[in-house]
Amino acid sequence: MNSTAVDVSTPEKAKTLGKTVIDRIGNTPMLRLDRIVAHLPGITLLGKAEFANPGGSVKDRPASSIVQAAMAAGDLGDARPERALLDATSGNTGIAYAMLGAALQFPVTLCVPSSASPERKRLLEAYGAEVIFTPGGDGSDGAIRKVRELYEAHPEKYFYADQYGNDNNWKAHYRTTANEIWAQTEGTITHFIAAMGTSGTFMGNTRRLKELNPAIQCISMQPDSPFTGLEGLKHMPTAIVPPIYDPTLADRNIWAETEPAYAMCKRLARELGVMVGVSAGANVNTALQIAEEEYNAGREAVIVTVLCDGADKYLSERFWTED
Repeated sequence: MNSTAVDVSTPEKAKTLGKTVIDRIGNTPMLRLDRIVAHLPGITLLGKAEFANPGGSVKDRPASSIVQAAMAAGDLGDARPERALLDATSGNTGIAYAMLGAALQFPVTLCVPSSASPERKRLLEAYGAEVIFTPGGDGSDGAIRKVRELYEAHPEKYFYADQYGNDNNWKAHYRTTANEIWAQTEGTITHFIAAMGTSGTFMGNTRRLKELNPAIQCISMQPDSPFTGLEGLKHMPTAIVPPIYDPTLADRNIWAETEPAYAMCKRLARELGVMVGVSAGANVNTALQIAEEEYNAGREAVIVTVLCDGADKYLSERFWTED
């Protein structure tokens, strides 16, 4: 039987492979979460399955947007082969950077909280990224401070991607995710709900969806405390606030607790066969809260939230086997 292998023996051919990886980012499915709202007639709950991206998360979109803009500007890649991409990450954006670095053949250096899940750490190692671990208790803010220290000491050595302050983060969602949501719902979306990490997913989608229909309610979600099990999410009142974050865009903010998010992850797995990570669980739980409010008010609704990543990066968490 004949088979065709992809030849990546030269940098030029490796870049061809990289374009293939980039081309696979986006156009993710929309999943109906009907069983979660079966008790709420007139309510449709949908999840944008971002775990279908090649790096396994929603962060493939901003990472690709940031990388492609940097390469086009000559800040990374062939124009500056000595430069490594540098950024702080709780895991998913770092995995996306590492995947793109391997595909496009540029070095990647990441500062990551030591509290990141073991699965995320192994993926970063598998892609060949250089990883500098920061104290887990300091969360993503500690990783940001370490990145700034490294960049200030050696600006010639790094392209500081700065996912928290780079407009190409939110623009990725403005250009792609929001338009996919609009098309997949045939313009019937009434509510959009997304968690806050860098805030790029919420900012980009909200800006575009509001252009398409100003009546769409865009609701942000944050952890209810700086000490949270919702890995990668920011409690804005106590965190280093991302420069791309605009608090005026949200029609409303909801504070999410950790345990209900864990419970929703298990429910999605066991009732729908959909395995998602904890931020996705928090998103769906928040969406269910909005669904119940709309039903009790006698209104129909089409609610869309983001299934940020899959459960494969969280299977070492104890909540999966706890009652």
